Amino acid sequence: MKERSKSSSVSNLPLILNIDDFKGDFSFDALFGNLVNELLPSFQEDSADSAEGHGIGGTDVLPNGHTRTSSDATKFAQGLSAPLFPEVDALLLLFKNSCKELVDLRKQIDGKLSNLKKEVSTQDDKHRKTLTELEKGVDGLFNSFARLDSRISSVGQTAAKVGDHLQSADAQRETASQAIELIKYLMEFNRNPGSLMELSPLFSDDSRVAEAASIAQKLRSFAEEDISKAMPSVVGGATASRGLEVAVANLQEYCNELENRLLARFDAASQRRELSTMSECAKILSQFNRGTSAMQHYVATRPMFIDVEVMNSDNKLVLGDQSSQASPNYVARGLSKLYKEITDTVRKEAATIMAVFPSPNDVMSILVQRVLEQRVTSLLDKLLEKPSIAHPRPVGEGGILWYLRMLAVAYEKTQELARDLRAVGCGDLDVEGLTESLFSAHKDEYPEYEQASLRQLYQAKLEELRAESQKVSEPSGTIGRSKGASVASSPLEISVAAVTEFLRWNEEAITRCTLFSSLPATLAANVRSVFTCLLHQVSQYITDGLERARDSLTEAASLRERFVIGSSVSRRVTSQAEAAAAAGESSFKSFMVAVQRAGSSVAIVQQYFANSISRLLLPVDGSHAAACEEMATAMSSAEGAAFKGLHQCIETVMAEVDRLLSAEQKAADYHSPDDGMVHDHRPTNACTRVVAYLSRVLETAFTTLEGLNKQAFLTELGNYLYKGLVNHWQKFTFNPSGGLRLKRDITEYGEFVRSFNAPTVDEKFELLGILANVFIVAPESLSSLFEGTPSIRKDAQRFIQLRDDYKSAKLASRLSSLWSS
Repeated sequence: MKERSKSSSVSNLPLILNIDDFKGDFSFDALFGNLVNELLPSFQEDSADSAEGHGIGGTDVLPNGHTRTSSDATKFAQGLSAPLFPEVDALLLLFKNSCKELVDLRKQIDGKLSNLKKEVSTQDDKHRKTLTELEKGVDGLFNSFARLDSRISSVGQTAAKVGDHLQSADAQRETASQAIELIKYLMEFNRNPGSLMELSPLFSDDSRVAEAASIAQKLRSFAEEDISKAMPSVVGGATASRGLEVAVANLQEYCNELENRLLARFDAASQRRELSTMSECAKILSQFNRGTSAMQHYVATRPMFIDVEVMNSDNKLVLGDQSSQASPNYVARGLSKLYKEITDTVRKEAATIMAVFPSPNDVMSILVQRVLEQRVTSLLDKLLEKPSIAHPRPVGEGGILWYLRMLAVAYEKTQELARDLRAVGCGDLDVEGLTESLFSAHKDEYPEYEQASLRQLYQAKLEELRAESQKVSEPSGTIGRSKGASVASSPLEISVAAVTEFLRWNEEAITRCTLFSSLPATLAANVRSVFTCLLHQVSQYITDGLERARDSLTEAASLRERFVIGSSVSRRVTSQAEAAAAAGESSFKSFMVAVQRAGSSVAIVQQYFANSISRLLLPVDGSHAAACEEMATAMSSAEGAAFKGLHQCIETVMAEVDRLLSAEQKAADYHSPDDGMVHDHRPTNACTRVVAYLSRVLETAFTTLEGLNKQAFLTELGNYLYKGLVNHWQKFTFNPSGGLRLKRDITEYGEFVRSFNAPTVDEKFELLGILANVFIVAPESLSSLFEGTPSIRKDAQRFIQLRDDYKSAKLASRLSSLWSS
């Protein structure tokens, strides 16, 4: 009964929905809750009450583990007859009413929206119309502004023109006023020639000197210009005004007087160190020839240019008490001290100049130029006196080298001075170029003096070596007294130390070339000329040394021919021949030493060229190749002398070998009467003597010669020895025991020449060993000896003819049939 009354009451309530419920942050859940909250709480309360009423009865356990009470069963039974959700009807009714209200609200909203659209359209049309009218008004306003701006611009231009005219008129007025004033002054100067007594007070007032100077300069310029314009008319025959000539003369006189008065005031202020007064005078004087006279006057009155004591002090500081004996190191120290003093003095003057003169750079330019042209030049003239190339002073007194060293020291130190002066400041003056001009006369002739100095040093060194050689050499005597020793001694042997000294001179000269030559082409030319001097000196020195050594070989050869050839064999002749042989051996050793020293000298020059000269010549095309060609040409003469001398050495050795063989070789050595008896396995005495001689004499060749020179010499000597031995053995006949002795000699010779490391020579002596077998084997076995070496048949035939049984065994016919077969 209670539920029914409540349901009917809810259905009769009006459902209130407001448009405001949909404004802002709209939430459907909130709206739905507000609609049903009044109905659902009664349902929740009934559910809670029914739950409390059913919780008292018994319980049954269900299969799923839950319990079921007796009240649950009762409730289930009742639910079959009563509705489970009694508020559903009220909710349905509520929802239907809500839908109707929502439809009504939508219609209201749609109506309002339609009305708003119409209003907006009407307002938009009005707005567009208003904007159109405003645009037309703005366009008109812009046109008005444009006309106003054009008017303002026109007025401004007119005002500017008026201002220009006013300014021009004022300038013309000022100019006219000044012109009137100047004409007035000009008339004063144009009255009487040489009369300056009736001038305006302006020109005599010391307090208005600047103004007077300015006016005087203007008047003089105007008068001179007027006269210059009148000159063409005078040439054409017309009459020109001569009045201003008097004014020009008076103005010139006045300007000179004024300038002198200002210079006197400037000097007085300078002595009192009144920089302000000096600056004022310098500023006024700048109107006269841009102040040149003031600048030059200031520089000329500096103590370092007018004080004689300063000049004498410079000379004493650099040259000492005896200028001719001053060393380059002493002069270098003196120049460093002097140039530092000059730099400090210029720096002090620069401070004064910057404070006084309106154009300090111009003054500094004049000052630095005066320093270099007067003070430095005066010193250089005394320091650098060019020597005579034809008649120079001796090397002991310095020679030409002293002048070159002084020139290098002076040039280098003066360049440093120029850089220091540039750092202090010298205006627009090309101080480096001016410094170069101080040395231009010396640099133009420098290459000739450098070459003359090298020649002088070379000649002096040769004279020194000759003097030393004469002191240590023994007096020459006859062969009988000296036993040939005097023949081998050379008055002037090649010295590597001397060549090293030549090179040291050249290195010093190249250093000066680098110092004096700034352009690569000039440097390359000077370096080549200096290096060519070295090439000629070394070439001449070692060639002369080799030729002197060759002369000893030639003299020894003449002695051999004199005491051996054409003389009867006697004890005296033998003694003289041995003395000649000793002279030849000594000459041989001396020449080998000369060749070694010559090779070392050439190697030193080549190394010097690679390390020091090449880099200076490579930047200039063709210079390096030309220098290489000059070096090869210069050394060719020495190579020719060495080649001839080595050939003479071979002849000397072979002459002694021939003498020993002739003197020591006996016929019995190879044709023993005791043939078939016990064989002597020792080499012959001649062989022993020859090998001993070769070992002794060639020891020098092994130690002095190197590389290809050594190989070529020993190979050539080996070939000559081979030919000499073969020719020597052709003088003897051999029996079998003599053949064995010969074979032993050949083995001894072969072992010795093996030290030559000459394969071709070794091969020849090996073939000699094979040929010696022709004396050992029986006649019928000769053919078997040459089966493997048919190339030696010709030499074998010559040896076979030396057999002692050549005729008895009729070997000629046998060999004929053997060779033909």
